[in-house]
Amino acid sequence: MDGTSDSKAPGAAQDHVAHATPLDDHATAPITRLIAEVAAQCPGERITLGEMAEAFGDRAFGLLILLLCLPGLLPGMASVFGTPMLILGVQMGLGFAKPRLPGFIARQSLKRTDLMRLSAGSDTRVSRAIAKIERWVRPRPGPFTGPLADKAVGWLTAYAAIMLILPGPGTNGPPAFGTIVMALGLVENDSKVVGLGMALTFLGNLFATAVLVALAWFGIEALGYVF
Repeated sequence: MDGTSDSKAPGAAQDHVAHATPLDDHATAPITRLIAEVAAQCPGERITLGEMAEAFGDRAFGLLILLLCLPGLLPGMASVFGTPMLILGVQMGLGFAKPRLPGFIARQSLKRTDLMRLSAGSDTRVSRAIAKIERWVRPRPGPFTGPLADKAVGWLTAYAAIMLILPGPGTNGPPAFGTIVMALGLVENDSKVVGLGMALTFLGNLFATAVLVALAWFGIEALGYVF
């Protein structure tokens, strides 16, 4: 399994990498609805990233990024999912129509029970903020749902993935939250939400970078005092 899908040939330029989900029950929160769709499409106790990529074709970028980012909000989980996110982001940035996951990434999996818990969310400030944004998401094509915007989303996702991989206090949440908003907009084909997510991701990446640079500077200064 290499994470590719034969269900569709690569689309024309106007067929960008994420489309609205075919489930039209917009009374259900997008994350809950999407996770339920993943569970229905991919039977089994564990669901691999390769299975999701194959099942969802050109919608897989937004969906996989979303599902990889949600655990990234949990302590100690961000670095685990950072590498697949980095690969997906670079592929989007390069204009790939569908994910092409290497075998070791495609074989990574999520427990179905953990996936369903993500749909319920947790009673935290971040989850409440995501729930508010979810209520606002709906299909709205616009300037942030075209091929050029998809590439920008990809590079922002790759940058956020690097911030998730690198260790730093408080540096995971802001980039992950912004990327979740971007991914929601991608899957729902919502230009306004993608634009908001791009701004949040940029600011989150900027914050994380500043923290990591400050930590590196203090570390170098401390070494100077010691030696």
